[in-house]
Amino acid sequence: MQICYHTISEAGLVGGGSYPRPGEITLAHRGILFLDEFLEFGTHTLEVLRQPIEDKFVTISRAKVALTFPASFMLIAAMNPCPCGYLGDPVHRCTCSDSMIRNYQKRISGPLLDRIDIHLDVPRVDYDKLTDARRGEPSAHVQNRVETARARQRERFKNSPRLHSNADMGASEIRDYCEMQPDTEKLINATLRQMQLSARAYHRILKLSRTIADLADHDRIEVVDMAESIQYRPRRLNV
Repeated sequence: MQICYHTISEAGLVGGGSYPRPGEITLAHRGILFLDEFLEFGTHTLEVLRQPIEDKFVTISRAKVALTFPASFMLIAAMNPCPCGYLGDPVHRCTCSDSMIRNYQKRISGPLLDRIDIHLDVPRVDYDKLTDARRGEPSAHVQNRVETARARQRERFKNSPRLHSNADMGASEIRDYCEMQPDTEKLINATLRQMQLSARAYHRILKLSRTIADLADHDRIEVVDMAESIQYRPRRLNV
């Protein structure tokens, strides 16, 4: 895992120099790139992530040379909902104005948001939950589900050397492997019309649905798999 903070330069993140050297996104190849305080990064620094996220590589050009580095990473980013960090908090009152919140959230462009498949709100953890003696699902059980799902994907793509997981699928593979039940097709069609999703968002929903179905040991994408995938789509907070 490569962990980056907002103080990193664009060259440090993407790569650069008079003779181009790889940046953090290449060092995270086939791993995880974690960006803390996502909205504190420079706007242009964030925008240069769009091409590597989509294409799985980054090209750095200079006057005498152009080099291409691999950049197939899983992006995880953490951010506050507003400058003060308390928007929606049931205990602390948010002190930000509506315009401050809008301007803060606009630091991430729509196209970049479109490339992030899962958006989760992490609410404050109550004291009672912190001190609760009950334990959740053991990590070993979660690991077993994940390994089983990855085994299904390896079997699915055994004749496609360039594909390692569902995330690597292109449009043609999505048509071949994202088989849906009739009710599931109705759900995604209605969602496309209502949310006015782009083609990129549509394909990303299908790939995520296929992964959720793999974790649930479903041969076809069921309605529950699709519904879970849709609810993870990016959205801006209403202010």
